[in-house]
Amino acid sequence: MCGFTGWVSTGATGARRAELCAMQATLAHRGPDQSGEHLFETADGGEVALAHCRLSIIDLDGGRQPMFDADYVLVYNGEIYNYQALRKELVAGGCRFDDASDTAVVLQAYKQWGIDCLSRFRGMFAFALWDAAAGRMIFARDPFGKKPLFFHRQGSRLVFGSEIKAVLAFPGVRRCADPTVLSDYFLYRYVPQPHTLFDGIEKLPAGSYAIWERGELTTHRYFTPPDAQPRATAPADRRMPVDGFLDRLTDAVAIRMISDVPYGAFLSGGLDSSAIVALMARQSTQPIRTFSVGFAEADYSELDHARTVAEHIGADHHELRLSPDDLMDHLPALTRFRDAPVAETADIPIYLLSLEAGRHVKMVLTGEGSDELLAGYPKHAFERYAPAYGALPDPVRHKLIEPTIASLPYRYRRIKTVAATLGLADPDERLPRWFGALARAERERLLAPQSVDRAPVDARWARVAGNSALRHALYFDQASWLPDNLLERGDRMTMAASIEARMPFLDEELAAYVSGLPDRWRLRRHTGKYLLREAMRRLLPAAIIDRPKVGFRVPVNEWFRGPMQDYLREHLIADATRTRDYYRPGAVARVLDEHAAGRQNHEKLIWTMLNLELWHRHCLEMRP
Repeated sequence: MCGFTGWVSTGATGARRAELCAMQATLAHRGPDQSGEHLFETADGGEVALAHCRLSIIDLDGGRQPMFDADYVLVYNGEIYNYQALRKELVAGGCRFDDASDTAVVLQAYKQWGIDCLSRFRGMFAFALWDAAAGRMIFARDPFGKKPLFFHRQGSRLVFGSEIKAVLAFPGVRRCADPTVLSDYFLYRYVPQPHTLFDGIEKLPAGSYAIWERGELTTHRYFTPPDAQPRATAPADRRMPVDGFLDRLTDAVAIRMISDVPYGAFLSGGLDSSAIVALMARQSTQPIRTFSVGFAEADYSELDHARTVAEHIGADHHELRLSPDDLMDHLPALTRFRDAPVAETADIPIYLLSLEAGRHVKMVLTGEGSDELLAGYPKHAFERYAPAYGALPDPVRHKLIEPTIASLPYRYRRIKTVAATLGLADPDERLPRWFGALARAERERLLAPQSVDRAPVDARWARVAGNSALRHALYFDQASWLPDNLLERGDRMTMAASIEARMPFLDEELAAYVSGLPDRWRLRRHTGKYLLREAMRRLLPAAIIDRPKVGFRVPVNEWFRGPMQDYLREHLIADATRTRDYYRPGAVARVLDEHAAGRQNHEKLIWTMLNLELWHRHCLEMRP
């Protein structure tokens, strides 16, 4: 787990090692163990600069980067979990290795198989590889987008880095907001790939590679989440699906426990993380170190459930409790770590939990990705009703159902969300709206005219003929919600604390197996993750398996009505507010007043606005 940065150009840039080292220094938190850099001229008079920071997890003495081999130079971030099997195959084909790192396997795999090596890797990764013989630079990201990579084009020069802050450190890269993505930000609560909030900085999409050759960058997709298409008609496995799933999940956990440093797991007390630690315990002779976070507000804390699981598996358990002060104290710093608005309130507890875990281990396994693979959200059950709801006569919907639901008390926010979202006929608006802030009509009421869409939304999530409503919703989750939000959060918050996070549920072989099953193995009536629940009945207490989903929630709803009211007004409606011109006059004050009075629950929208303001202050302006 590491970070890298650099540039490639068809001519001399004028930048030298000092500039490269300054870019590298912005990534020191991603790799405090080793660093290296290399700046050289290409055969045709171009220039390549590569810098790397390493967090050593495998082969602590080897794997130094940039890594050289004849005409190739590599900088790489991530872990290839099947590197030992690939190494044996490469050795049998005549390759020679100077160390035991997975980095060396990446380099030799590209030499042996070219870009087809990407389909052989089982893991999380991003890399930049200079191929001198071909006169080109190859960039790639793993299938689900666990590891990041950003670009900035300057004519015949390309600047790149594992985080945006490294790109911004290159001379001449401006810190400017891109107003054309603002409407998307308020729909998704993040900016979908390949864009970012920074004008001129883009991210390489998940499951893609790019080639820089003769001053041109071309991007190609090599992986699409399997739920994008209708499932195969042939059964994925002759055995019972529960057994086949458990075998594959067990293997996904086992290969992610390969490490030369101490490791543990995040344990929320929910089904996903509990399943991971239970499988880890089966394969370890030592107690698994587990780390949990909670709050004083009992409705939001799962510490009791996490403690139950930890005792059940005999874990070495650690707990952390947070308060509103933790939120306000850490938000600016987390905005700088993320180089973007903090999309989810859970970023803060995950970061603080990562700091606590970092005192004991260097790597953790997490339950991320289970909901998006196995249909764990309520929306996965409700999405099937969208066509029927949309077919109701307009008077029934607009004059009876919607006014009635809008008048419900504050505590019925989930019902309000379901009605508002099901009423959106366009899946490109509806699918983001389940977790997002505002649909188009809502954006038009809040945002100033210049901040609303200037062109129709692209048909990003158009249905594939024959695909089910469930698979269509899961495809959106796997192609956007995960890489652009949850996995970005997981990478930045753990790397900010200099630890690595591994996610067994997002194993490509496991995902392919689950996608090959009929929908009923994921969703039964209104119960999601059916396959996981049945697989875990032999490993976990029934109270953990069958209790309602809570999710990793932070009590900002209450905090925004209580201790954070002054903080919100100071940031969102004061004279010093940077984002005031984005909104219609009086619109922000109305939202704050409605939330404070308990008339409406606007916690997601308020969080979205607050973090956009913080991004302006602490990323665009670089305030201390």
